[in-house]
Amino acid sequence: MTTTLVPAELVRGPARSISQSFETKTVPVAAADDAVAEGWEVLKQSSRTVRLRRTKPADVAFRHRLWTALYRMGFTHLSPEDGSAFHIDANADPFTYQVIAADDEVVLGAVTRSSERYGKRSQFLAELESLAATRHAFSRAAQEQFGKEPKRQVVLCAFTEKIALGEEERARARTLNIQLFDERDLGYYETLVSHLGQAARYQFLADLLPGKDVPGLSIRVPAVRTNMGGANCYTFTISPEYLLKIAYVSHRSKGKASDVTTYQRMLVKSRMVKIRQYITNDGIFPTNIVVNLESKRLRFERVRQEASLAVDLDAGTLGWLDIKPAYKSAWVIDGQHRLFAYSGHPRAADSKLCVTAFEGLLPSKQAELFIDINAKQKSVKQSLLQELYAELHWDADNPVVRVRAIVSKAVQDLDADPESPLYQRIQTADAVKDSLRCISLTSVYSAIEKPGLHIAKERQGHVVEYGPLWAGDNTTTLRRTTLILKRWFDAVRSGAPDWWDAGSGEGGGLAMNDGVSTCVSVLRSVIAHLDGGNSKLLHLETETLWIKLEPFATALGDYFGSLTPDQRKRFRDLRGNFGMAKRTKQCQQAIKEKFPTFDPPGLDEFIKLEKEQTNKRAYDVIQRIEVKLQGAIIEELKREFGPNENQWWMLGVPEGVRKTVRDKYEGDKGSRGGTEYYFDLLDYKTIIVGNWELFQPTFEYGKKNSGKKKGTDWLTVLNEKRRVVMHPSAAVTLTLEELAELEDYDRWLTAKLAGTSLEESEESGQ
Repeated sequence: MTTTLVPAELVRGPARSISQSFETKTVPVAAADDAVAEGWEVLKQSSRTVRLRRTKPADVAFRHRLWTALYRMGFTHLSPEDGSAFHIDANADPFTYQVIAADDEVVLGAVTRSSERYGKRSQFLAELESLAATRHAFSRAAQEQFGKEPKRQVVLCAFTEKIALGEEERARARTLNIQLFDERDLGYYETLVSHLGQAARYQFLADLLPGKDVPGLSIRVPAVRTNMGGANCYTFTISPEYLLKIAYVSHRSKGKASDVTTYQRMLVKSRMVKIRQYITNDGIFPTNIVVNLESKRLRFERVRQEASLAVDLDAGTLGWLDIKPAYKSAWVIDGQHRLFAYSGHPRAADSKLCVTAFEGLLPSKQAELFIDINAKQKSVKQSLLQELYAELHWDADNPVVRVRAIVSKAVQDLDADPESPLYQRIQTADAVKDSLRCISLTSVYSAIEKPGLHIAKERQGHVVEYGPLWAGDNTTTLRRTTLILKRWFDAVRSGAPDWWDAGSGEGGGLAMNDGVSTCVSVLRSVIAHLDGGNSKLLHLETETLWIKLEPFATALGDYFGSLTPDQRKRFRDLRGNFGMAKRTKQCQQAIKEKFPTFDPPGLDEFIKLEKEQTNKRAYDVIQRIEVKLQGAIIEELKREFGPNENQWWMLGVPEGVRKTVRDKYEGDKGSRGGTEYYFDLLDYKTIIVGNWELFQPTFEYGKKNSGKKKGTDWLTVLNEKRRVVMHPSAAVTLTLEELAELEDYDRWLTAKLAGTSLEESEESGQ
């Protein structure tokens, strides 16, 4: 190392400025204007100098966040001052580490990579190779500073911000033994260190070195061994200080897709403070901390028991329990607040905690035990149990149950993945509902879990035939499921980004429970169409499967993008099972227009009924408009020319119209009433044009002063649509767009007759 690591106590001063999100500097007054032009803002000014501040660049801020987190975790040595880069000579090629930290257990070399926008980093694989090439030189340099004893583990890691990493990068990192962390992971550790203080370092080390022996922590304690629920468990007492070093809690807020053992909620700081005060006031805990220990870390030596005690061995066996701990070997199932309240407390070394330690429980059993302990407490929401389905049943023997666990995990991964259109949109147990996070986990889970995606045929709770999203094992199926769903919803979002981004807010309705469930339902019908009932999609590679689905996804997105505000509102207003069915059929109908062979069951009948319904609705709209025209025009003519027929009729109605109407009146013997009941739509247009100055303010549609013809073209359109709906035998149906146009005319005319603008009319609810 060209620069040695600095003891943590020597960087306490700089640590405060490093932890801030902004940077400051002082310049002469003459240089202030140039600095302001570069983005600095003035804090204060003297006669000779100016104190300036600006937000740190993204890469610097991210690096400083990592340095600060490691400093607060209690690493004893850190890269100097602000955590800036320094070099290590590896094979004569200098390499830059952004942050280096060390304690008695590890020496950590970290690189940080940031991006302004979320996306791929083409050179990341090469950067991993360069980092791995420094391992030997880095280890040698660490020994030169710290010596060989105690032996420290060398760990190389990369922290990324807004960088999309694919399976290729992750697999290569595993091969090179480089730990990858993203901004969510760093945020998790920042939260953890704010709650636990330096005890968070043990959680971090457990993630860095799972399974590595903890030096000098082998211990022998007296214990009672019993069997509980088919598993060995041990009861003993131990100091909190010891247990803190080997304990590990997997928190759901960390959100790693690969971690199905994540069932605990994040620690509540206020609760920790109260428990710490309770400890300070000589409080004791009569209930046990419940943990799980790996079998290979335990050895139990039975001691001789009195005959009276040995009669019922189920009561327990006395003995000595040898624990050879490793990082991440003592999983806390219950009691995390009680345990971590001792972090940094002066009584952590000499106090005792009662522990019930299970031996070798599967993660699903740990989660099940967590629920058994907590489910009756008010602090555990029932929605949490829905989220835990994956943890409870991930390794279930029944494939049907396992598929449901995969679906539960996939939904949570879609919410946690920054690349997902559903990122931070799904309402989990710990999340607060708002206009964006408005999609319930239950609704998405229910939509995906239905037959057709993972299971094609099921009989009496057993899989007869797998569906196209099944990939043979849990992890691969999870990856296939999330990728297909992510891309399907990305096509939906791309087609109507403004609608999607509105969530449940004003103008929204797509990225909500009903909208998302509809999109999944359409996906299921597309898969059924492509599969053709012979399971051919099941054997396709995931990328090949997506290539087949993509045109349909694009068609669905284009359909959503084509909807008018009124049509979007009608989509949102559809409710219940009927609404779900109708929304799905409407989407399928739009896809069929682009792919005529796409023919889901019931779609043809729906289209036929929709056409009939569309014409009926159009007929009703036209009838309303005619009634309004008749009343408004006759009333205005009578007001202008006089109420008697020899006045308004003779002076206001053009001669050609009078003759046509009079002929119809006489032929019908006036059975409808007066002559005003025998006008046709185009008669009204002729009357309006013949009295343009009188009627222009009310009946001119479109651009003002556009002229008689253009201003009254809407009546010609109205008449053409009337002919269609009045002659059903012609088998011609108005489109939804044509119906929407008629409805626009109706709303506009209503507003004009009320003496308001269309916007004012809609605001008042008219």
